[in-house]
Amino acid sequence: MKRPYSESFRKKMLQKMLAGRSATALAAETGVPQPTLSRWQREAGTVGLVSRRRQRTQAERPARRPEDWTPEEKLQAVVEARGLTEHELGEFLRRKGLHEAQLREWSESAREALNGGRKPATRSVEARRIRELERELKRKDKALAEAAALLVLRKKLAALWEDEDGSTGQKSDDESSN
Repeated sequence: MKRPYSESFRKKMLQKMLAGRSATALAAETGVPQPTLSRWQREAGTVGLVSRRRQRTQAERPARRPEDWTPEEKLQAVVEARGLTEHELGEFLRRKGLHEAQLREWSESAREALNGGRKPATRSVEARRIRELERELKRKDKALAEAAALLVLRKKLAALWEDEDGSTGQKSDDESSN
């Protein structure tokens, strides 16, 4: 048996669907079956209006995460942001759903790609310093290993001299003079 709904109730439901609520969500909230709400929408001819409104709200918010952007989109964002003032840049970043650090990273990646894969000069200075430190570390490791080996040899030599003095029965210089 069909439940009768007043015309004013139907209009309220249509207005809620025009505001962006889905028929499924509205059905769960009000208890009106979803097919009934969808039929009212079709009969009122507002299906096109609702879908256009949803498209507009989706276009206003960022479509996806910055990690999902294509390289072309990243480059386009870097180029667009290039000449903006600080205030304009803030608006641009909010509109695109980006952070300034992401934009900086993308810009640096673009520079590296244009340099044939070579990193900027600051990184080469850092890389040179790292290589120098690694060389110094290797040199000190070798010196430490050499010092350890000398200590081991010294202990062995001392042990040999003690054995030599004790096993031959030789008298020390003090004992032979008595």
